[in-house]
Amino acid sequence: MNRRDHPMRFPGAPQRGAQRSGAVQTRDRSSPWWSRLSGASLHFVPRCTASGTQGIGRRAFISLLAAAAAWPLAARAQQMPVIGYLGSLSPNADAGRLSALRQSLAAAGYSEGTSLAIEYRWAEGDYDRLAAYAAEFVRRDLAVIFAAALPSALAAKAATSSIPIVFVMGADPVKLGVVASLNQPGGNVTGVCQFIGALGGKRLELIRELVPGASLIAILANPKNPNAEDHLADIEAAARAMGQRTLVVPVSADADIEPAFAKIAQERASALLVADDPFLGTRGDQLVAQANRRALPAIYYAREFVAAGGLISYGSNTAHNYGRAGTYVARILKGTPPAALPIEQPTKFELVINLKTAKALGLTVPLTLQAAADEVIE
Repeated sequence: MNRRDHPMRFPGAPQRGAQRSGAVQTRDRSSPWWSRLSGASLHFVPRCTASGTQGIGRRAFISLLAAAAAWPLAARAQQMPVIGYLGSLSPNADAGRLSALRQSLAAAGYSEGTSLAIEYRWAEGDYDRLAAYAAEFVRRDLAVIFAAALPSALAAKAATSSIPIVFVMGADPVKLGVVASLNQPGGNVTGVCQFIGALGGKRLELIRELVPGASLIAILANPKNPNAEDHLADIEAAARAMGQRTLVVPVSADADIEPAFAKIAQERASALLVADDPFLGTRGDQLVAQANRRALPAIYYAREFVAAGGLISYGSNTAHNYGRAGTYVARILKGTPPAALPIEQPTKFELVINLKTAKALGLTVPLTLQAAADEVIE
């Protein structure tokens, strides 16, 4: 049976293929008046009075000198490119990724605060905020919009077809209509695809290897994520292939977290898989604490969960991906159009295991799995 014939859906979920649209605004790229004056020289002309020609006053002369010196500085400040960081997560959740982005930009000659300004907007997992933030960036006519995660990319694309957009996302940008193709994205959008969601089946295999007797594995997913349906379909296909029962538990708000784990306990699930989602990413500490408190072995999609005490994660190297996206931002600032930059795909994947958490859960991590891990936290 084809996995698309009977996809796992949340109750009341919209039909697939729903069209996303947004107002298109055109950028005003006219040169400001100061660009014509910044190189002008000042000439002080003696003034004529009834008693003859007098030199300009000392205080007036000093004031004019100061104004002349300030004009080039103001021009340079105005000329510093400004990019907008449209974050689906929070400053804390994005800290490591932002560090990689800044390092990449600095290596290309764009140091924040010196030769580049960055305006930040954070949705904190509330995707409804993103449209207003994107519209604000468009009104300000920023040089580039950096869209951190799929919801941010969709909001930015709906807001403008002219301002360059560079994204980092875990979903397939072609399938979701963000770009025309991976090799030729077209339009004003390009970036890095992490394909995190497509690894759901592999994560199911890994948690089964750690908990081979799991009769039921719960899947924590956010139905508001545009990629949720595809992600669940990948997991469903893997579950069918291995004869594994699964339970989908929706979480899209803080108030859903405690009841979700209560439901998992009530259904006696033996393990948990946390699906790729920015909202869940911003609540990583809570999810890890809930799983560990209930002695529930869980696999996550990013290293940050394991660093916070989670059991295991598998996904592409997010910090590396943000660094690669930073090189695209720099190339666009230097004149390369987004349409000329093919979508980058991940080259580094990482398996991270927390042996301390495994011991606390009473699990023995196979030596083969430890040997395959890119990082083991002890």
